[in-house]
Amino acid sequence: MASPSRPKKPVHNVHNGVNQLRIIGGEWGSRKLSFPDAPGLRPTPDRVRETLFNWLAPYVEGAKVFDPFAGSGALFLEALSRGAAMGQALDASNIAVSSLKEHLGTLRCTNGQVQTADALRYLETQTATAYDLVFLDPPFNQNLLPTVCTLLEERQWLADDAWVYTESESAPSTLGLPQNWRLHREQKSGRVYYALWHRLAETIA
Repeated sequence: MASPSRPKKPVHNVHNGVNQLRIIGGEWGSRKLSFPDAPGLRPTPDRVRETLFNWLAPYVEGAKVFDPFAGSGALFLEALSRGAAMGQALDASNIAVSSLKEHLGTLRCTNGQVQTADALRYLETQTATAYDLVFLDPPFNQNLLPTVCTLLEERQWLADDAWVYTESESAPSTLGLPQNWRLHREQKSGRVYYALWHRLAETIA
């Protein structure tokens, strides 16, 4: 999900070299899951996830969710726990994908799918599904967000009224995201900016 040069997020639980994430709310609330101690696999901190899902509370249940840089799967699992109808997760790391598949099995989750894939290539080549909620936490220092967001918009991967969450090393206002995305909420923790965008369907003249 992230490169080794990425700014560190606030510390998460580490026990004897095994990383843990905690699902905060919903069906699997308070469940703790381990994930590999691999470079870049750092879940969005609990307090940030809690804030994000408070923002999204009216919109998660029944939503179609997409997480193309899933990493530990913290956001993806949180959304499924809180009633998302279905979810598709991607990651370029076989280790991350294997771990997340294991979690879905442990939780007996049948409406979440995960596969090893390069996000840009996937968005360019696969048949689009219109997702209601998208989580974007790409590797930093590669300027991936503008390209990914353009593909999401132009290749029709988003529902008319979609919500998109971004994590970035740059202020949300400087990212150059699609014109019809309105910045709904933002927060900064350390050197990482967290933002929630609301897609407004473009008006056809």
